[in-house]
Amino acid sequence: MTGSGERVIEHTLRIAAAPATVWQFWVDPARIATWWGVATLLEPESGGAYRVEIPTGSVMVGEFVELVPYERIVFLFGWQGVAADEPLSGRSTRVGVRLAAEGTGTLLTLRHSGLPEARLGDHRRGWVDHLAVLARNASTAW
Repeated sequence: MTGSGERVIEHTLRIAAAPATVWQFWVDPARIATWWGVATLLEPESGGAYRVEIPTGSVMVGEFVELVPYERIVFLFGWQGVAADEPLSGRSTRVGVRLAAEGTGTLLTLRHSGLPEARLGDHRRGWVDHLAVLARNASTAW
């Protein structure tokens, strides 16, 4: 837990695909579209921006902070259309994704910090649901 009512989501799952394959589901717009939403902007480099339209009509926006191929992705995360002084505006929370080889698969660990307590449940459900789809798609990958 962090200060001022902010909470952290941590979620780990095993994926039956190599880290190099799972990595592509975070940086390739065609693969992102199979589990997260349509990436109308995707610049997977430090300082690069992203914009992803999810099927519910909401739009995630943010900026990549760190990318270590096949191992780690860190990005700032928020929702488009939220006032700049409100929780979850444009780049107000931080997501770290760690990929670790485990046998022939990958152990993916996600940590999303800076969330307001009132939005913790819906973001936890969203990550669990979306990452399950990523795992299914990556395990039958291209």
